Amino acid sequence: MHSQSNSQTKSHSRLQRVPGRPGLALLLLGAAALLAACQPPNKAAESPSGTGGGKPIFVSSNASAAFSNVSISALRERALQVVEETTTASDPTLRANAAEAAAYAPARLRSVLDRALRDPNSGVRAVAASAIGKSKLSGFRPAVSPLVTDSLAITRVCAIYAMIRDGAQVDRSPISQILLTDPSPSAKRQAAEILGLLGDRSAKPLLKAASKERFPELSPLQVRLLQLQIAAALVRLGEDGQRPVIRAALYPQSADELEAAVFSIQLLGELEDREAAAQLKSLAEYKDRTGQRYPPEVRLAVATSLAQLGMTQGSFVADEYLNHPAANVRSQVAFVYGATRGPQNGNRLAQLIEDSDAQVRIAAAGAILKSLARVP
Repeated sequence: MHSQSNSQTKSHSRLQRVPGRPGLALLLLGAAALLAACQPPNKAAESPSGTGGGKPIFVSSNASAAFSNVSISALRERALQVVEETTTASDPTLRANAAEAAAYAPARLRSVLDRALRDPNSGVRAVAASAIGKSKLSGFRPAVSPLVTDSLAITRVCAIYAMIRDGAQVDRSPISQILLTDPSPSAKRQAAEILGLLGDRSAKPLLKAASKERFPELSPLQVRLLQLQIAAALVRLGEDGQRPVIRAALYPQSADELEAAVFSIQLLGELEDREAAAQLKSLAEYKDRTGQRYPPEVRLAVATSLAQLGMTQGSFVADEYLNHPAANVRSQVAFVYGATRGPQNGNRLAQLIEDSDAQVRIAAAGAILKSLARVP
């Protein structure tokens, strides 16, 4: 697959439609995933994959704090400012990313979330409701409640989730109906994810039945992504036997399999699958016969997921792509710096938050606010 680097990076337009992820990766993949139901994807920039060095990866966790070389308060204030500025962007994906970042600092950025819940773009409203639900924020029920009957299925699912997380009594049955019958692959995946996040084990028979459905309205790739999301939901509900289903997607043999591989990497990190750590490390270190590594999307996803497993020494992977020509890669670099530890991470994020591309700036802002969420 490594001889097809252009086709691999072209596939990033599909990577942006992976269902929303909790945490840092949500800013890259989640917002665009929900918005994909409302608008066509942007064409990704073409770029070569990185080659990297021969350094062993993730060998210890005794690194210095991520923000040791910069002023924490100044960096946080700049991140808050970038989020505020991004709420007026003409691109709804950027506005959605701003809403997700705002959920990490709701005391300072409540107005951003309020505005996003009333955004003219239904996808932005969905992202805002999802972020509120995942962060379990209260006080937004009056604005979220009308979205339960939104015109877009994925917005309805996210609104129901946010209402339940806020303690409201609301009909959950539309989530199951959307999983089984809605034509939108993004809505189906979001429904599956939320069924897992809600922790209701009575949803297991439904999820198992859905995993066996062929869904002829979906492409083979969309079916594969849905199966992975369903497997992750079942793991969250206690079905550990589904973990191998996710691990099986780790090794892409073609550009068409790259999206599923990145998605599986992210899921294994979220699910804290420590048994998969060795496989993840091998992906980051692998070279083919020509010395070429997997593309940056894969290696950066591995760095973030291993950080979720406590192996926080992955910042040097991000260093390899800090000045990558593709904005989507630099955005993912920001997430890695936010998730890992390294003496220069704060300085790197300070650089990325001043990037010429708005996508990178809001990614860096989200990474900073996520990392500093406990700072008063």
